[in-house]
Amino acid sequence: MAKEAKPSNGDYGAKQITVLKGLEAVRKRPGMYIGSTSENGLHHLVYEVVDNSIDEALAGHCDSIEVTLHRDGSVTVADNGRGIPVDLHPVEGIPGVELALTVLHAGGKFDKDSYKVSGGLHGVGVSVVNALSEKLTVTVDRDGARHQMTFVRGHTSQKLTVIGMAAGTGTTVTFKPDPEIFSVLEFTWATLAERLRQLAFLNGGIKISLTDERGDTPRNEVFLYEGGLIEFVQYLNRKKKPLHPKPVHFNASKDDIDVDVAIQWEDGYNENTFTFVNNINTHEGGTHLTGFRSALTRTINDIAKKGNYLKKADFTLSGDDAREGMTCVLHVKVREPQFEGQTKTKLGNSEVEGIVRTIVGEQMAMFLAENPAVARAIIEKAVGAARAREAARKARELVRKKSGLENAVLPGKLADCSVDDPALSELYLVEGDSAGGSAKQGRNRQYQAILPLRGKILNVERARIDRILGNAEIRAIITAIGAGIREDFNIENARYHKIIIMTDADVDGAHIRVLLLTFFFRQMPDLIEAGFVYIAQPPLYRVAKGREEYYAYDEDERIDFTKRLEEKGGRGNVALQRYKGLGEMNPDQLWKTTMDPDTRTILRVTLSDAVEASKLFDELMGDNVEPRREFIEANAQYVSVLDV
Repeated sequence: MAKEAKPSNGDYGAKQITVLKGLEAVRKRPGMYIGSTSENGLHHLVYEVVDNSIDEALAGHCDSIEVTLHRDGSVTVADNGRGIPVDLHPVEGIPGVELALTVLHAGGKFDKDSYKVSGGLHGVGVSVVNALSEKLTVTVDRDGARHQMTFVRGHTSQKLTVIGMAAGTGTTVTFKPDPEIFSVLEFTWATLAERLRQLAFLNGGIKISLTDERGDTPRNEVFLYEGGLIEFVQYLNRKKKPLHPKPVHFNASKDDIDVDVAIQWEDGYNENTFTFVNNINTHEGGTHLTGFRSALTRTINDIAKKGNYLKKADFTLSGDDAREGMTCVLHVKVREPQFEGQTKTKLGNSEVEGIVRTIVGEQMAMFLAENPAVARAIIEKAVGAARAREAARKARELVRKKSGLENAVLPGKLADCSVDDPALSELYLVEGDSAGGSAKQGRNRQYQAILPLRGKILNVERARIDRILGNAEIRAIITAIGAGIREDFNIENARYHKIIIMTDADVDGAHIRVLLLTFFFRQMPDLIEAGFVYIAQPPLYRVAKGREEYYAYDEDERIDFTKRLEEKGGRGNVALQRYKGLGEMNPDQLWKTTMDPDTRTILRVTLSDAVEASKLFDELMGDNVEPRREFIEANAQYVSVLDV
């Protein structure tokens, strides 16, 4: 007799379908709305509220924004805009401010007559900030009255009330992130300051202030840049040697699309191009970047040919040649931006490409014709880059995974893994042959590959592509990874999805680590964007007594483990070993502490702010010594352990 079939997952009917009303969905799945509930998500709350104020500024109704960090962990964002509407909504029957703060996708950004362009559209709105706050109070100065409303975890606790008279207009939002939601509750001054400075550059003439009341002495900084993008580029290049004193700048509009560009070339070899759409950092690029690059390359080639800079008729400058040493900020304002890409930071509007190409081509050609000295400096640098590119051609061919060398020979010192699936494969870049030998013996050969590196690789921040590809260690890295380099790079060809930098826990090891990170950031940034680059965390000490042993990764752990072992059997007889290098570890110790996925700690390298990262690499790894001296003087006080 056949048995009655029973549901494998319990009863499933209409009553099992959960309906999350209002802002419940946000509190249930906060990561879907702000990315994470750690530091990045915490700061995103501030950006969302500030974006509302910036949108008021873009609409021409606000020129001052104040952000204040309070001692109790709350934040206040105040602006002198029009104030969120307080009248009753004709359909919903509640005040506009309550609607904006309690309903997802409710706001003036969806009305083309209220806001021509909006950066906030890319975000999630102030209603999500309300949902994820322990308490939020909004104060609106409008129509001669001061209105106030309070919420607790997204629910109204005090209805909209007039609390006094108001001379002007504006909105003030004070919120305290909910400890039930966030694992991190402390805002970082530097993180907020960089974002607010960036917004002030992108919106010239708007004053944005940041005040921190948490310390013994209140801290305040005001960001106000009348020069807009010109000052942005000068800020990025302030410690470099520009080829021309003032950045090239033009701002023009066509078909309701505004294009604002500032460009300056310096004597370095790296391109630093940062693109924005409605104040959103589009670090994945998009149609605006494509249009800009094609126009720039064509225009510089045209001027070079007319000026007889190119002696051979068949000789042309590539895009990389034209952009060598260029720092550029491109900001376009689009009425209805369409974003795509993995992190939704790639502009997809097809019409933007042609408009940017036309504007940049016309304006750049006009500028270069009117400034022949600047044109000569730019073109001569590009021609020098082209010569270096030609000199590097043979070296480049040796490291291409595709394009003619499908079966490029892998480096002889690479101990490869046996699996063919890149998603399962790990490549350890190991400092020194001794550590490389231990790693090769201790690894899991099935999925872990080892590439020992001899000494310190070339600092790519100070070198052209011909010197970079002439470095044996760098060639070995590129060939092992198999995805190419620069414009030849194709992440689909990467042979490993975990590339782990494993260096000694000392000053030299830190230097090698920074050199490798500089290389990846400048030559293979897509690896970092994809989350393929990691840093291993080897222990500093082995603390043992008898058969019991612990591995300490910092001084506090060493003290704790030592006390623990002493308490078990009296003082003394506790063996302490300080690892000065990876090569001092036995293969089994290296596996147990640094390579075993079940017990190791590896840090993924992420890129949260490309503008700040580029500036930091320029300062710390560039030719100019002064920025490094200033950095050391400013940060020496934070060094707790100095390996000498």
